[in-house]
Amino acid sequence: MTVTLRRAAPMLGALAASALILHFAPPRAVGPPWVLGLLAVLAMVWVLWQPRSMVRDDILPALAVVLSALGLAMVARLSPTLAQRQQQWLLLSLVLAIAAGPAFGHFRRYAAYKYLWVVASLALFALMLVFGEEVNGARLWIRLGPIQYEPIELIKLFIVFFLAAYLAEMSDVIANARPWSLRANVKYLGPLFVGWGASIAILVVQRDLGMATLLLATFATLLFVATRRLDIVLFGALLFALGAVWAVHHFPYVATRIAVWRNPFTDPLGAGYQSSQAYYSLAAGGLVGSGYRLGHPEFIPDVATDYVYAAFAEEFGVIGALVVLAIFLDLVRRIFATGLEQPDLYTKLLATGLGATLGFQVVIIVGGVIGLLPLTGITLPFMSYGGSSLVANFLLIALVWAMSARPRKRT
Repeated sequence: MTVTLRRAAPMLGALAASALILHFAPPRAVGPPWVLGLLAVLAMVWVLWQPRSMVRDDILPALAVVLSALGLAMVARLSPTLAQRQQQWLLLSLVLAIAAGPAFGHFRRYAAYKYLWVVASLALFALMLVFGEEVNGARLWIRLGPIQYEPIELIKLFIVFFLAAYLAEMSDVIANARPWSLRANVKYLGPLFVGWGASIAILVVQRDLGMATLLLATFATLLFVATRRLDIVLFGALLFALGAVWAVHHFPYVATRIAVWRNPFTDPLGAGYQSSQAYYSLAAGGLVGSGYRLGHPEFIPDVATDYVYAAFAEEFGVIGALVVLAIFLDLVRRIFATGLEQPDLYTKLLATGLGATLGFQVVIIVGGVIGLLPLTGITLPFMSYGGSSLVANFLLIALVWAMSARPRKRT
């Protein structure tokens, strides 16, 4: 009983905090109480349906639930219809996290299928190109009946699986290669750069610049951690920078994003309208915010998907925005800590890649919202409206949580 209570305590605390948060949400938006009750039951099943002989970092899933509750409260305040859909995606995410638990327990076997992850990624890319629905100029969504899913959210996980396995196998060879030996670098880094370059090229054509940036950052992080070769990482960054300059001159939408980032107020009623409204929301929030449901973030177009962080900052202020960042920071820190505890290079790289994916995604979207980076349209994990992102990120947390398992010490 003591073991069960100790394991359940973080999630019980998270559910209590979530209940308090959602208590102030519009009742019509969060739906009937039984839906929230079912979500709570699934969350408890997720953390309790594990071997009692193992110890895990039970705060990981609890943090994901708290962030999801904060996001649901903001989406409910912005759009009751989207909030009800978000609840459905939350239900699916928890069910999939529970169902994937046994498979994630065998995470070390994933290295044997490294090229299968590449094939799966390319297959999903092909499906997007052939059958994808065009939304806002990008063909990134596939519709299956009433469900619209964005395969790129799964692809980002598959690419981490491949990179971790390949770099773990080739790390010594790459690390000891002569700095500018073209033959050695092409031989061992060729598959990495070809796969990365193909992904970036397709994503640029598909207008998903946020995911392209995210993949580059994750790729560079894993490459450096595996080899400690800063020269190779800098060479890859140089290639990306050259590609970015080329894209600015050949893709009008890229040039527009850069221009809006530099000064959205040059066209405040046109291309810069979304960013300028977000800046007004951030300024209106001040230190403590206007109060939940007392601000006007609804003036920001696509606020539930692209600018939920700005909406949160307007109503909860700088203090609330920093609290959210602190939760994300602790979540990413725990993922990296799980990687450091792993006994082999592959699992260290796997956890590092997953942590980098989540961390850079937060940096890219928050940086875009506050103007430090060009806005790319990528979602804020767990908080933005979006079922594809929610499912992928809950699976990510479920996998890292499985990796954190270790035998319980007997007293």
